[in-house]
Amino acid sequence: MPATTAGASAWATERFGLALHETGVGGRWPVTDLVQPGLRRNPRRAHLLVSTVLGKHLPTDPARVRGAADALADQVAVVLGPDAATGAVVLGFAETATGLGHAVAARLGAACYLHSTRRHTAGVPVLGGFEEGHSHATSHLLQPTSPALFANDAALVLVDDEISTGATAVDAIRALHAIAPRGRYVVASLVDMCEAEHRAAVDAAAAELGVRIDHVALAVGRTELPDGLTERVTALDAPVLNPIADRRGAAMVVPVPWPADLPDGGRYGILREDGDAFAAATAVAAATVAPVLDEGRPVIVIGHEELMYLPLCIAEALAETGFAVRYQTTTRSPAYVHDDPGYPLRRGFEYCAPEPDLTARRYLYNAAWPDAGSTAAQLLLVVDTPADTSELRAPGGLLDVLTAAGHDVTVAVVPATDHHALTAARTHS
Repeated sequence: MPATTAGASAWATERFGLALHETGVGGRWPVTDLVQPGLRRNPRRAHLLVSTVLGKHLPTDPARVRGAADALADQVAVVLGPDAATGAVVLGFAETATGLGHAVAARLGAACYLHSTRRHTAGVPVLGGFEEGHSHATSHLLQPTSPALFANDAALVLVDDEISTGATAVDAIRALHAIAPRGRYVVASLVDMCEAEHRAAVDAAAAELGVRIDHVALAVGRTELPDGLTERVTALDAPVLNPIADRRGAAMVVPVPWPADLPDGGRYGILREDGDAFAAATAVAAATVAPVLDEGRPVIVIGHEELMYLPLCIAEALAETGFAVRYQTTTRSPAYVHDDPGYPLRRGFEYCAPEPDLTARRYLYNAAWPDAGSTAAQLLLVVDTPADTSELRAPGGLLDVLTAAGHDVTVAVVPATDHHALTAARTHS
């Protein structure tokens, strides 16, 4: 079957033979409507499927992000049925699917949403964890306010942007099944690129555990990985990062209010009953930042790593008030940047981590308005308080590299959810 990679000029396909194929089985959307082939600087896995609907590497219309999540949730609801869907627990994988998982849970009206995390917070108990072998950062922690959020027999929906082998999902299922056994799991992804042997391994794991594991995806396909890809990518010259402009941009910080007893996302678990309060608090957050933005310029809302869903909701609220908006987030994953019209990662920023792991590097890609100058849009960076550090503003920090590239940046700082305060509030409610 010929490759269906979008565009004859797809650079990663022409240069390396990395291609995407439709399998004609399962999904309802073409694979190349949802992902583009890219490269990552990672000896474990050299290819990167760059999503066009996730809002991670590419600035994306928030309506398109929401629409894809809603479509995925609707597939989950069909598989589970309406009653099981609203009673389900939804787990999103850090860091890439934290926002996607939250949006799926919101569409389902699920009982609880939790995402795994790679943030190590002193004093916060860990319920369990699992590993992701191919990722740049492999360990996933689970830190709900109470094990009771999982101590039930409701269906568990695991959400990821991409399923390549199913191994991470199976590891998560094993870990969670040991904590709270249940009979039904659904693995939901934007794209499913598993091969036959991967599906057989998942089926074997389901049989071993005595459970049912269903898979749903918007698109189902296969990734063609040419021999020697990792070695060839490793041999490439270092990518050009952190562009410099003639004009340095301006930066300002805006504190954003957030209720102390309301989760700002799914790191510690958010319940269906929190939905109305979350929507109201989001509206206040958007109304706080809107007056300091230039109404005449487009805005790219940028989330910070796992903080994906709240920035998406702020982006949606700004769009409703008339702003031209795109949405994306920063990442821990080092990708290969190449300025070619047929390649999705055309600009890149590398900077020191603003949180305690200060030896690590962090990344932001593109951060440019489509079909406009690279600095035409203003940037709204949404972070929580653990990321609001001196390192964020220091030379080599994210604000420094963005303003050096000519970007005007507004930083919206949201008070981070306190695990202990949230636990106490739920205990006494």
